[in-house]
Amino acid sequence: MSGTEARGVCLSIVSHGQGRLIRPLLGDLLALRERLTEVIVTLNIPEDEAFLAEFQDRLPIRVLRNAQPKGFGANHNGAFAASTAPFFVVVNPDIRLRDFALDALLAAAAEPGAGVAAPVVYASDGQLQDSARRFPTVARLVRRKLGGPQGPDYSLGQVPLAVDWVAGMFMVFRREVYASVGGFDDRYFMYFEDVDLCHRLHRAGLRVLLLPQARVIHDAQRASRRQLKYFVWHLSSACRYLLTA
Repeated sequence: MSGTEARGVCLSIVSHGQGRLIRPLLGDLLALRERLTEVIVTLNIPEDEAFLAEFQDRLPIRVLRNAQPKGFGANHNGAFAASTAPFFVVVNPDIRLRDFALDALLAAAAEPGAGVAAPVVYASDGQLQDSARRFPTVARLVRRKLGGPQGPDYSLGQVPLAVDWVAGMFMVFRREVYASVGGFDDRYFMYFEDVDLCHRLHRAGLRVLLLPQARVIHDAQRASRRQLKYFVWHLSSACRYLLTA
């Protein structure tokens, strides 16, 4: 991969009033700034933008402000439409990058036949998260809800692994690949939009790759997930996927 290609990267981060989480992520990105063309931060709701000020002169930050809140996929699709870089990277606000192997992910995403490349995800306590899974079915979803197996669906080795789908916490796409499948489906407000996109990549004959040598830390903030609206979003998205996949 040439130096020009390695620098042609747009990172898309969406904030739902999460400046406190995004600030340390932007700090981590300083180590990668020579490879970054754009860091698009979408403010889904109004918030104090002070967390951006100290990085405006050190990172190529562009801020998008929504008049009305949008869903996960719609926000990243909007960032993609505003971007120009040959690689488009979807990043959650609560991701941390320490000793991060960006070049390995870019090289994997650039391979012929690759649809998306993703790192292995660890929790802040060091536990491996199940960020790469087999496609959900009614039976699998029921087993998980009833306390069935909760561990990773795949065993990690030393080489990139082709999987069914990867979570939208960190996804690396070639620009032309993302555009060819239409990006995320805006009809998913939250949840299953990453499953759906990976399913469409598979249908297009493209691989979903998990890279053991690339690792990120997910500093999960899960308290709000207990609210009823999150359950409703999850249930409606699951039904949409299962009925259309």
